[in-house]
Amino acid sequence: MRKGKWGLLAAASGWLVAGCSAVDSSGQEDDVTHWKLTHISDSSHLWHETAEEFARLVAEKTDDQVLIDIYPNSQLGSEVDNINSIKYGATDVTITGETLEVWTPNAILLAVPYAFETQDHMRSVIEGEIGRTIEQDIEEDVGLTPLFYMERPPRNLTSNYPISTPADLSGFGIRVPNVPLFLDTWSEAGASPQVISLNEVFTGLQQGVIDGQENPNDLLASNGFYEVQNYLNVTEHVRSWIYVVVGNEQLAELPADQREQVLEAAEEAQAYAQDRFEEEEELVTERLLDTGIEFNEDVDQEAFREAMLPAIEANLGEEQYELYLEMVAEEEEEE
Repeated sequence: MRKGKWGLLAAASGWLVAGCSAVDSSGQEDDVTHWKLTHISDSSHLWHETAEEFARLVAEKTDDQVLIDIYPNSQLGSEVDNINSIKYGATDVTITGETLEVWTPNAILLAVPYAFETQDHMRSVIEGEIGRTIEQDIEEDVGLTPLFYMERPPRNLTSNYPISTPADLSGFGIRVPNVPLFLDTWSEAGASPQVISLNEVFTGLQQGVIDGQENPNDLLASNGFYEVQNYLNVTEHVRSWIYVVVGNEQLAELPADQREQVLEAAEEAQAYAQDRFEEEEELVTERLLDTGIEFNEDVDQEAFREAMLPAIEANLGEEQYELYLEMVAEEEEEE
């Protein structure tokens, strides 16, 4: 976890910022800062669990001088709503990823197909020069300081027959989220992508409206897609991450010692999330194997990457594509 340029105090504004001093029963300010943390995952998700641990660590390290209230499950709006609410001063902290592309183009790199061969490769990029560039852009373009990152499980393709190469995708109807890059890359690879809401995917698979879908294994398990799909094809086509971010102004308003304590808590929360992520991956894999779904490990990932590359280049700006090639090359250099 790297520290942002929080030392530069933002210019005073007329906002009513959510992080403010509380008032006790006698009417005296007790100098307690209350932050609101919003996110779109439900309370059983690892993101929420990590948010709770982060809030606990912040309270502990600041001696309850900075308290974080958490609002999961889109209680205060969508991911875009959550980001805007921080910018407007209504809330303070959120969890977000490639959605930040709305404000800063390089954020698209948080979820580009076949940018990374392994999770270790992804971590080295996040914690290296490219990651620092992305974080600086978020800070300067969006007005948010990344406190720490959390990994997402790789996205895999499910089907009722094995899909090992792009040639197997002919006539294959695949559900994708409403992400233009995903639509174009799967179309370029030979599939027929359709945008369908996640809550409609099970029925779509059951009724044959679509032939397959792509998601991280945890969503495959939690949505029961193994009941209507025979194969989990280990395409691992997207490895991605998200950030826990705080408003620049909200962080700058804290006294220096509390800022440092919040950043220390963030570093520990990141380590906690990493440990839990690895535990969760193992448990989900075991759970899926127990369902009887067959893992197709015989996937030519390089063939998929090459097939998708023209769509990746077409969807990225010149700067983003250059950074993408640097990300890919970093693993090749290590080999």
